[in-house]
Amino acid sequence: MPGHPHRVRHLARTRAVRRRARLPVTGRLALQDAPERRQRAGPRRWGVTTDGKPVFVGLAAAAWEGTDAWEDFLAGLLQRGLRPPLLVISDGAPGIIAACELVLGRSLRQRCLIHKSRNVLSKISKPDQQAVKDDLWKVFDTTVPELNDIAPGQQRIDAFAAAWEKQYPAAIKSMMTDRESLTPYLRFPIEHHKRIRHSNFIERTFGETRRRVKVIGRFPGETSCVSLVWAVLDRAARGFTMTAVALRTLHDLRRALLDPLTQLRPTTTATVTATADAA
Repeated sequence: MPGHPHRVRHLARTRAVRRRARLPVTGRLALQDAPERRQRAGPRRWGVTTDGKPVFVGLAAAAWEGTDAWEDFLAGLLQRGLRPPLLVISDGAPGIIAACELVLGRSLRQRCLIHKSRNVLSKISKPDQQAVKDDLWKVFDTTVPELNDIAPGQQRIDAFAAAWEKQYPAAIKSMMTDRESLTPYLRFPIEHHKRIRHSNFIERTFGETRRRVKVIGRFPGETSCVSLVWAVLDRAARGFTMTAVALRTLHDLRRALLDPLTQLRPTTTATVTATADAA
């Protein structure tokens, strides 16, 4: 296990997490169910601040992965000072989605496109899988900025559906389910698209976690389990590329979504007319 065990346990405490993550986090967060030994699940949350710094925000042990477990986990983060993120990235687990809508209703939600592509391709015959896969990623790969507009992405989804629906209706039905959650990443800086349209940066750590768990065999308690998983994820942190333009885009998006300007003195037609008459 990387790092000293006492240090890892220190990182898992509320105040230490808050200092290390420099909360409130104002960027994007990814959620993932993480199956552990003996049917235990560890909800994990990874964040990226608007200045491009990745932070591992939270980890908890849970016996199941339903809405209640996720709602309690997310609510706990908010109680500790986390501000609503701009974007939440998750797989299609109903418990995560429902909890995000309850607790983080103002945040955008991005469905993991790698999970979605696997669901679609699982319903395609083997001879056509490569062709469908190529067309599928043409929908989501962006090479030029689209002015923070999701409409072109949704139009590409419609074109993909029209091309393959007759031959593979079940695959297209899967594609069109929750389609609004497939394109929120387009509202963010283009240099971030390939990192924020999936949750694989969490999933890549699962193999390392399983390898270490296999060596240990059995944990003496919950604290040791959480400490090990925390250490693996904390070590896996990687930086984002952030430009001045990208940073401005994120701040503008935050103001539009979470901190909209309010009119202190609403102007009514009657007021305007009375003022004009007086003049």
